[in-house]
Amino acid sequence: MSETATEVVQAFRPAEAEVVQALRPAVAARTKHVTLTALAGLPMVKPGDDLAALLAGALRCAGIVPADGDVLVVAQKIVSKAEGRFVDLAGVVPGARATKLAAEVFKDPRLVEVILSQSSEVVRHRKDVLVVAHRLGFVMANAGVDQSNVAPEGSEHVLLLPEDPDASAQTIKMRLDDAFGVNLGVVINDSFGRPWRQGVVGVALGAAGVPALRNLVGAPDLFGRKMRVTEVAVADEIASAASLLMGESDEGVPAVLVRGVVFRDQPVPASSLIRPRELDMFR
Repeated sequence: MSETATEVVQAFRPAEAEVVQALRPAVAARTKHVTLTALAGLPMVKPGDDLAALLAGALRCAGIVPADGDVLVVAQKIVSKAEGRFVDLAGVVPGARATKLAAEVFKDPRLVEVILSQSSEVVRHRKDVLVVAHRLGFVMANAGVDQSNVAPEGSEHVLLLPEDPDASAQTIKMRLDDAFGVNLGVVINDSFGRPWRQGVVGVALGAAGVPALRNLVGAPDLFGRKMRVTEVAVADEIASAASLLMGESDEGVPAVLVRGVVFRDQPVPASSLIRPRELDMFR
């Protein structure tokens, strides 16, 4: 640094220190922190496992004492596995519709048959792509029927979504609340692609104890102007944040504890995030 530049910096430092000192109380009052902690050590989940007990054990082994307002994000796969949501393709006989569609999308006709069994509508399809409306309302690839991280290589088992993700989240919440004497939130997350952007992100399939969707219509902005249409997908934001630690391949991290998110609204389930078909301008 040149001598002139050094003199300029030194001249500003007292003024800068004075400004920082004046602002510190206000900044400290508004500074927020959110922490995410991956739960290691969970075993491979099998059908019939007591998932809530496994999660409680993982929290204790990690030395984590849950607090009111914490949110436990749980990967959909381990929920589906515990609920026994497996289908063996070896026993699936594809019908005419699945066979025809499979030829167009270049997929196993048996897999397509399973996808159709979980769907209410085929939204878009082309080579290697089959986007459907799941019977629960999610618009997603392959109705969430998955083969990755499901079974060893060579197995023909696929995994379906939980029967009722919000109910699954509520069951886990009740068990963990009872085990630790706290009021937790639970979010079940999965990875979705998006029609306007590349890549997948974590989204909430199920939620309990959190306001999955926050309505800001009528709330003022910084200048007092009232919001007219803004809603915030709180559960999706939490699910996406947790996905940074969970990963998408061989990370083996199916649960993340989120601490520091402040809720001002009453809990609503993740089903509130599903856009009604009549309001979907692209279907």
